[in-house]
Amino acid sequence: MGFPARMALVAMGRYGGHELGYGSDADLMYVYDPTGDPQIAASMAKEITTRLAQLLAVPGSDPVLEIDASLRPEGRQGPMVRTLASYSAYYAKWSQVWEAQALLRADPLIGDPGLRAEFRELIDPLRYPDSGLEAKEITEIRRIKARVDEERLPRGADPATHFKLGRGGLSDIEWTIQLLQMQYAGQFPQLQTTKTLEALAAAVEVELIDAEDAAQLGLAWRLASRARNATVQVRGKPSDQLPRDARERAAVATILGYGPGSTDEMLNDYLRTARQARGVVDKIFWGD
Repeated sequence: MGFPARMALVAMGRYGGHELGYGSDADLMYVYDPTGDPQIAASMAKEITTRLAQLLAVPGSDPVLEIDASLRPEGRQGPMVRTLASYSAYYAKWSQVWEAQALLRADPLIGDPGLRAEFRELIDPLRYPDSGLEAKEITEIRRIKARVDEERLPRGADPATHFKLGRGGLSDIEWTIQLLQMQYAGQFPQLQTTKTLEALAAAVEVELIDAEDAAQLGLAWRLASRARNATVQVRGKPSDQLPRDARERAAVATILGYGPGSTDEMLNDYLRTARQARGVVDKIFWGD
């Protein structure tokens, strides 16, 4: 018996942005569309998602790739896999601004080509609204970001050298670019991309951000990404914090191309770059 449905995997987060690094997990959503018995299709779709996670978790020569499906509708409380009609009904009735923001990095990469195209058609009006954002929605995005900054930075972490949630780090830069996309991508199709730096270049092209500010954000994003990858290589496990251990920090500096005895130079370069990026974030995202 053939599979009585069309099915597709939707890459989200860094996976959807084609920006996976060492230690990344794979953010995913699953969508299917029954072409036969709906109950059999639902059962088989659920079995496929379960089996995929099991196969990726099997120990091997490469690190395990963990799947994170928490960006799906209703988060961890929602079903792992939904029909296209179920996604449509949910987004029409319940979608919130943070979900539209998460969809900025949704890329249906694998599965039935027709279903992938239909999913894009479903989510594009949500993530690229023709009318942009209302003032209350911008306020809500800023409120959520402030809460993330306050609550998710690990206890004891140094906000100056935390690659993801630190001042001028990846989250600061990505939220800033995503805010511009949600405000203006309906007006400027150039902004309709899941890739961070591609969206940043488009924002310069349509004069939403000046080239100097964009260069600061791009430089900081690249450096934080490279330093994060280097730290994972040195420590052998996922990490979002520049190591405090002197030997580990020196090893990170070496991977980044610094010569012997240049650890302090590397640190100062990182701090300066992040600080300058944070100034741009304060101006554009926070409106200071």
